[in-house]
Amino acid sequence: MDGTSQVDEAARHEALVATMTGGMAPAVSDFAGSERFHPNGRPKGEFRDSLRSTSDLNNTFTVAGAVVFPVAVVAAAVAIAHPVAWVAAFLLMPVAQNRLFILHHEAAHRVLFSNRRVNDLVGINLIGWLTFGTGGHGYRIGHIRHHRDEFGPGEPDFLLYSLYPITRSSMRRKHRRDLTGVSAFRIVRPRFQRLGEARHRRLTYMFLSGQAIVFAAFWAAGQPWLYVGLWVLPWATLYQVLNRLRAIAEHAGMTRSPDRRRTTHHVRQSLVARLVIAPIGVGYHLAHHADMTVPYRNLPRLHAALVEDGYVGDLEWPTYRALWHALRTA
Repeated sequence: MDGTSQVDEAARHEALVATMTGGMAPAVSDFAGSERFHPNGRPKGEFRDSLRSTSDLNNTFTVAGAVVFPVAVVAAAVAIAHPVAWVAAFLLMPVAQNRLFILHHEAAHRVLFSNRRVNDLVGINLIGWLTFGTGGHGYRIGHIRHHRDEFGPGEPDFLLYSLYPITRSSMRRKHRRDLTGVSAFRIVRPRFQRLGEARHRRLTYMFLSGQAIVFAAFWAAGQPWLYVGLWVLPWATLYQVLNRLRAIAEHAGMTRSPDRRRTTHHVRQSLVARLVIAPIGVGYHLAHHADMTVPYRNLPRLHAALVEDGYVGDLEWPTYRALWHALRTA
């Protein structure tokens, strides 16, 4: 791309930013920095170093618990064998899948385990593979572009966060697409396109082989039909709703800016929110964007320091419900 084309492309993107984003972006006061923070909110010095330590032992238990969770949900439903148990399992499985995805997100930042090979093997190659992925680094590449320049030209989820606040009818349409499997179909469909290209074909084979392993586990347990009923359908319906609700609570309506307070929301973290919507510390999203190299266990401490030093100010939303309500108009 020559210089003129680059300028034209940048101008087009700025026009999109100006017309499609910023409906929820707050006016922020200048932050001069503090003993612990640079003016852009990034921690510095010894405080920064203390935040970047990863607890491998504790994270091992976290990963083990997240993996056992969906297994326990299915086992309990089979053991009880009652309609209420099947419904409860269907409702719980998206919560379990959400936890696994957030662990994959943590690994994408290489902060799940201190050893890079272990981090990638567990969080990327295994968890990222078996949870409707390919076990590769595609998500990491796109996600790092998101962190480097939210709402910039490389933002992979620009449309997901744009045009908010939206009407109630528009929000209902989005949730209807999520609940009926349309959103999931749009995610999976590219796996079966461009199969004439060797690289894309390899990724499709990896995606299918990962799901074949999950199906084989259900088959070995004597419940092959539950692969569809308690793995695929929860992901294709309720998980899509849960994922959208979490994602729009992170960035919807914000805008491109060097100030992370205008790109990222922060919502006060209740116990229910941490269990269902934003597990594994991902709800401390403004702190996460202030420094994406801080492991999830230290994000509450980073957020508390940002509040104490005046960076956050009055920008904290009291609940997810309050933010979702503000994201839709009459």
